[in-house]
Amino acid sequence: MRVCKWLARLSPLVYLVCGIFSFFILRALGELVLHRPSSGSFVSYAREFLGEKAAYVAGWMYFVNWAMTGIVDITAVALYMHYWGAFGDVPQWVFALGALAIVGTMNMIGVKWFAEMEFWFALVKVLAIVIFLVVGTVFLGSGKPLDGNATGFHLITDNGGFFPHGLLPALVLVQGVVFAFASIELVGTAAGECKDPQTMVPKAINSVIWRIGLFYVGSVVLLVLLLPWTAYQAGQSPFVTFFSKLGVPYVGSIMNIVVLTAALSSLNSGLYSTGRILRSMSMGGSAPKFMSKMSKQHVPYAGILATLVVYVFGVFLNYLVPSRVFEIVLNVAALGIIASWAFIVVCQMRLRKAIKEGKAADVSFKMPGAPVTSWLTLLFLFSVLMLMAFDYPNGTYTIATIPLLAVLLIAGWFGVRKRVHEIHSTAPVHHDDEKHDAPLVEETSR
Repeated sequence: MRVCKWLARLSPLVYLVCGIFSFFILRALGELVLHRPSSGSFVSYAREFLGEKAAYVAGWMYFVNWAMTGIVDITAVALYMHYWGAFGDVPQWVFALGALAIVGTMNMIGVKWFAEMEFWFALVKVLAIVIFLVVGTVFLGSGKPLDGNATGFHLITDNGGFFPHGLLPALVLVQGVVFAFASIELVGTAAGECKDPQTMVPKAINSVIWRIGLFYVGSVVLLVLLLPWTAYQAGQSPFVTFFSKLGVPYVGSIMNIVVLTAALSSLNSGLYSTGRILRSMSMGGSAPKFMSKMSKQHVPYAGILATLVVYVFGVFLNYLVPSRVFEIVLNVAALGIIASWAFIVVCQMRLRKAIKEGKAADVSFKMPGAPVTSWLTLLFLFSVLMLMAFDYPNGTYTIATIPLLAVLLIAGWFGVRKRVHEIHSTAPVHHDDEKHDAPLVEETSR
């Protein structure tokens, strides 16, 4: 559902390239998971191979990713609500606040409500994409015109080709596609928690490549074969645009409800995750101690409330700069995504080095083409970061904030390092996430 904002400016080829590197990142994570199955996400591997400081940075950058994604989601909800004319005069921030209130309340009540909401949200999302792929393919095969235009490949060639605005503008906005693939790393982590990771991890990760090809690249290609890219507009889902052009009463509204549900689902999952990320970081010493607090219903309410404060700032942005808030927070989220993925690849490279030196056992599920593909993936992530600087003004200003972010992380580290070392030097070794955290890295003096 995150293809909406840039479909008119990005080539399907960009989605394909990003999909390929996303697959390499997952394969890198697969190596790490088979080396040591962990429920501690890639942050656990950062601690093992790069040390406590790296784990601290990785954890907070991962939080930045999810926190900013939540603001993107409440903004998306507000934009989708404006599809209906009756709500056209309602300020954007009102819908953003409403979405935040609903999902925040559900998360604070307990896990049962989260699971119930997410089950139905996920079901609706999957069914919607499948229906679009079926209907779109049938319509494309029928040869019937849509909205006065004949469907087919000529809609690409007759409207500027794969890069209608030129190659550089498409590359400059590639962080939007990277954002679309955010959270794929959860596949490897979840598979690592299963009973038979040696079997399940390869199956789970390898299946992602065809899902990326079908649901991401396939959907984008189908959209541009059905309508010219000029038909799609910012603020409206391209899926809604397509179904609205079919001429069937209310079908556009139904699809808008679906994408609205998708945005709420992402917000729901993001809030659930960030609350637990902050609690996990607090337990490890990287976040303030109070964020480890749990309610009687086993809800990490302190972490959730802290995340809600960040989301309220997003509501304020929807009030202050409603037309720009989406791209502003997306660029910041992209920083978190790029950092998280880079940590995964670097840890995979350190694992390969440890295996070569005889410090770690070899794994059967290796990243194809490594170390060449590992270096290429890091180069790709660095290139995305550099290209963001040319996306004026939002991307340019985001890159300019990196030194400030670095200063905040350094200051934060000096504030928590004593507690971090106390926890990890005295904690008993009793589970998989901790027993291998130290041997493969030598910490420098702090």
